[in-house]
Amino acid sequence: MDLNKDWDKIRKHFNKSFSTNFHISVASVDSDNNPTVTPIGSLFLNDNQTGFYFEKYPSKLPRHAKTNPSVCLLGVNSGRIFWIISLFNVKFSKYPAIKLYGELGAKRKATEKEIKRLNRRMKGTNMLKGNAYLWKNMEYVRELRFKKAEKINLGQMTSAL
Repeated sequence: MDLNKDWDKIRKHFNKSFSTNFHISVASVDSDNNPTVTPIGSLFLNDNQTGFYFEKYPSKLPRHAKTNPSVCLLGVNSGRIFWIISLFNVKFSKYPAIKLYGELGAKRKATEKEIKRLNRRMKGTNMLKGNAYLWKNMEYVRELRFKKAEKINLGQMTSAL
C-alpha cells in the first residue's frame, strides 16, 4: 500500500473505522521495550500524511514519546453489514483493516480549526451528559507523522484489494 497514492482511501478507512468502533488503537513501546496499546477516540488524519489526536486522557503515549516516538495505528472497520456482505461474497470490497506506521510529534495547543473538527465529529452526542465530560475543554493535541501504510491481509478475501 502506497502512503501517498492511497492516502485518500486510508483517510476514508480510518473515518469508517472510527464510526464503527469509536476509537483507533495506537501501539507504542515503553522505555523497558514493553509494548502497549492505547485506544484513542479523537484521532484526525490531515490531507498530507499527518494527523493529530487530542491529548487529554492518554498518559502512557506522552511518556513513550520521550524515549521512543514510534507508533503503529490500527483501524478496523467493524461494521456488521460490511462483514456479513463480505463473508457472503467471500471477498472484501474495501479494506477491513489498515495499519499506519509513524512517529509521535510535539504536544501543542489545539488550533481553532482542530477544535471545530472535534466538535463536528462529536455533534451527534451533544445532548448526552458524557459528551461534556469526555470532549469539552480539549486544549492540547499531539501531532503524528506517518511513514508507511499496510493493509491487513486476509488471504483470498483481500487479494483483489
